Amino acid sequence: MNPFLALQYEPALESLGEDYFDQVTAAEFPQHILRFRNDQLLPQLGLNPQDVTDEDFIAAFGKFQGVQPFLALRYHGYQFGEYNPSLGDGRGFLYGQVRGIDGELYDFGTKGSGRTPYSRGGDGRLTLKGGVREVLAAEALYQMGVKTSRCLSMIETGEALWRGDEPSPTRSSVMIRFSLSHIRFGTFERLHYLGRKDLIAKLLDHVIAYYYPQFKSQEDRYALFYAELVRRVAELTAQWMAAGFCHAVLNTDNMSITGESFDYGPYAFIPTYNLHFTAAYFDYYGRYSYGNQPEICKLNLEMLQVPLQVVIKAEDLAAGLGQFNDYYYQAYQRLMLKKFGLESLELAIGNEFIGLTIQVLQETQVGYHSFFADLTELFNTRWRVDVNGILSEDDFLSKLGKEDLITQWRSLYHGILRGFSEEELAKVGERMRLVNPKTVLVRSQIEAIWEPITQEDNWQPFYDLLLKLRSRD
Repeated sequence: MNPFLALQYEPALESLGEDYFDQVTAAEFPQHILRFRNDQLLPQLGLNPQDVTDEDFIAAFGKFQGVQPFLALRYHGYQFGEYNPSLGDGRGFLYGQVRGIDGELYDFGTKGSGRTPYSRGGDGRLTLKGGVREVLAAEALYQMGVKTSRCLSMIETGEALWRGDEPSPTRSSVMIRFSLSHIRFGTFERLHYLGRKDLIAKLLDHVIAYYYPQFKSQEDRYALFYAELVRRVAELTAQWMAAGFCHAVLNTDNMSITGESFDYGPYAFIPTYNLHFTAAYFDYYGRYSYGNQPEICKLNLEMLQVPLQVVIKAEDLAAGLGQFNDYYYQAYQRLMLKKFGLESLELAIGNEFIGLTIQVLQETQVGYHSFFADLTELFNTRWRVDVNGILSEDDFLSKLGKEDLITQWRSLYHGILRGFSEEELAKVGERMRLVNPKTVLVRSQIEAIWEPITQEDNWQPFYDLLLKLRSRD
């Protein structure tokens, strides 16, 4: 028996009824080559990777044998600020839902599995490069501590696809996304558009029962849910910002109701600290730029209030959203201090130090990720007694210019380090190595591994990069 087909699937979303989805069939592909299998996820499903063959992956997630029905979810969304009622799962579906060994319910969602009623004239397929990019993004973000979906498998499917943003014809793939929930902000927005208060309440009860069960028996469970969602989204946004990650397409249909990051298309990690950095070539006005992400996520939460206000009091929604900034800034400071191996600082000192660090990064335009990687590599407990020794190796800071600013930053950093013993600073160095990877997924690295795939069908650089991302080397 195929281990994936033997899992105990739950019809959780299916039990809501067909007001929320359409039953669909998967496309049939001329070829099935397993290019990626995420053995790290299998123990979470109670599976031993050694007991799962490549053919098991292909049968379940390439040929789509076994579990039925497949559900294409219906949703709407604000795309670049404009409401679009013609959305829905256009090249994917909910394959199934299964409990992990942690008791959480997880979704297997496809991407590139063929046309659905919401394909809007598209072919319902995923390019191979798109699949490669999402695998890499999810694994990189996961290793950096971002709450993210991950890819369970990616299979090359042997079709020639035509795209305007890739040299065509280009190769095709189908992917399985492993996440907490397939439900989006736009799922609620569609129901409001249809004037279905009853379906909004039904879906909200479902979301609370499965993903916010701590509130299930509370009289004010709806308000508590929204306040918790605000916290999760604020903290997720802080995780992106600290990781130097630009999602690129933060439409409301790309916002998960569980506060989880997913759907990685034209994303990019920032090369230097630049609030105006924009990842998507079609984001002409920088709406979803790196620096706009906190405000956009807050705005999306505000837009979600429109459908939710038919069942949640306006004052409760306002109170929940009112906490966003505090949640965000607290999480961002905590995460940035972690990049220095610091668990906490007095609030005013922490704010000053993070603010000055960002000023250094912004004005010198040193590589954002290389700054922290070099800091980690060069960190020395003697810095607590010698301010001039801080990052002096190889004239690291002298190359940056801005001498007065660097002197000010060094002095403040030195003052912080003086508060630790040498033994405590050794632990600081260890913590830095846990959060600051040497390898970060900048665009040049993706192109470097894609070229041998296209020219020689050589996948080894891809697997080598995955290993580096996962090992933090």
